[in-house]
Amino acid sequence: MIPARAGFRVLLALAYGAAGVAHLRAPAGFLAITPDWVPAPALVIAVTGWCEITGAVGLLVPRLRWWAGVALAAYAVCVFPANIKHAVDAVPIGGVVLGPDYHVPRLLLQPMLVWWALWAGGVTDWPWRRRPRAAP
Repeated sequence: MIPARAGFRVLLALAYGAAGVAHLRAPAGFLAITPDWVPAPALVIAVTGWCEITGAVGLLVPRLRWWAGVALAAYAVCVFPANIKHAVDAVPIGGVVLGPDYHVPRLLLQPMLVWWALWAGGVTDWPWRRRPRAAP
């Protein structure tokens, strides 16, 4: 049986890998929710796609795992303004406007995504162990 952390690490890597491919193959939805203050939005969307794919691969490589966890946690913080814009401006994606039933949980769970990346990367053991982990 796969230990829980390993299973959730693979799940997170698959999710980020799929999101990265989506950023590269169908950037229109991501461009629609990109805040106006982001420079070169098309380039930023492409770079974020590659960051997601690279982070996903990194989670699966033990030597890179810690750094991938830190990078994906930072990434989740950096894309939060796009999630806020999506919610506040009711930006339609594919002609569909998602309501509060989608946006409120999505925004509230963003800190969980940050923690999940750190936990999957072995950066933290919280809440199970309280000792800090140093970079490899």
